[in-house]
Amino acid sequence: MPIGGLLSQATSKVIGKAVTHRIQRLVETIRASGGQPLDLVLPDGSRLNFGQRPQVVMAIRDPDLLPALAQPTLGSLGEAFVDGRIDIDGDIIAVIASAERLAAEGGAPVTARISAVTAHHSPKQDIDDIKHHYDVGNGFYRLWLDERMIYSCAYFQTGDETIHTAQVAKLDHICRKLRLQPGERLLDVGCGWGGLILHAAQHYGVTAVGITLSDNQWAYAVERTAAAGMNGRVEVLKLDYRDAPTQFGEASFDKISSIGMFEHVGQKNLPVYLGVVRRLLRDRGLFLNHGITSPDADSRTVGSGVSEFMDKYVFPHTELPHLHLIIRGMAAQNFEVYDVESLRPHYARTLAHWSRRLEAQLDSASSLVGERTLRVWRAYLAGSSLGFEQGWLNVYQILASRQEAAGPTELPLTRAWMYPAMEHPRTSGLSSMPARTAHLH
Repeated sequence: MPIGGLLSQATSKVIGKAVTHRIQRLVETIRASGGQPLDLVLPDGSRLNFGQRPQVVMAIRDPDLLPALAQPTLGSLGEAFVDGRIDIDGDIIAVIASAERLAAEGGAPVTARISAVTAHHSPKQDIDDIKHHYDVGNGFYRLWLDERMIYSCAYFQTGDETIHTAQVAKLDHICRKLRLQPGERLLDVGCGWGGLILHAAQHYGVTAVGITLSDNQWAYAVERTAAAGMNGRVEVLKLDYRDAPTQFGEASFDKISSIGMFEHVGQKNLPVYLGVVRRLLRDRGLFLNHGITSPDADSRTVGSGVSEFMDKYVFPHTELPHLHLIIRGMAAQNFEVYDVESLRPHYARTLAHWSRRLEAQLDSASSLVGERTLRVWRAYLAGSSLGFEQGWLNVYQILASRQEAAGPTELPLTRAWMYPAMEHPRTSGLSSMPARTAHLH
């Protein structure tokens, strides 16, 4: 088809010759490089095909958006979707993949990273940011999270597991890495809805404390703890991590976990955060930090307007350092790093599960949070799944031992105990330590 025939005369008249030519050139470029299984429906009803049989459709509802299509960014397309100026049909992860291709061919690839903006991260700012994201409503999260309300990367052994099974596997993976033993004290920094602390107390025999800044998470975790009859073994507090040493005292825990929380700390506060963990943990105690990182060595964030979209709509003031900054920060606090594991493919799969579960509950979700907020979350979950799959982001579990006095750690010579061959690592309802046969991933 000649370039002049791609757009209808009505559309060309609305947006002008220059914009018409740029849109036509973008379509032809994508077609020439193999195409995309995408149709773009314009406000007048005309349809642009990108060279393949369409599997997804993007419908432009607002004629004023057409000039932006000449040089789109993934962030601008996402914002247009949130505003209802774009509607979609088809698998939403595939839609975002096609949108990313449009942005890349238009000169705004996600891989063109930009310098991250650092924030102050005062206690008040952190509370506001946490409320923005986590206090959307427990009912909304319940629609698409697993039955334990675990809002972090699951752990898949085969890839065929349900999200419920994979989240239990993740909880066991963490407890196993921390070598939890009956009678030990565990602190979970940023405990969410209490899934890990309850699991650790019930199945590994520890006394567990969780802290969070979210009102909704705290209330739900307290209710769950009481319902499980675990009030004597599990405690949940609304507490800023910076206040934890005053609350609990020095060296008051045997093991500390932080799952999906340090992204909210801020790079400038990493020494404070890791220093607090050091003060709370006994010598030779174990610390497991599980968090999202930038794969860029300079901690630059993803481009194409994605970071701005996330900061505005999803996670205000989130900062993702590169892995080496966390390890360096741990070393500065006398932590000896023992194990580092990337869970990137696991998080891509986890987010795909969450996205599909939300997409299956759109009417219920809209009634809880409204259409605009729902669209934010639809774009966020699907886009994040694509981001981890493509390597725009990573997520690591880092296990470290506090080493104050000279001498060895309390850890075995190998890591075989982390990956027992038995499908269910818990024994006698308590410790999972024995691992007679094992394989390493």
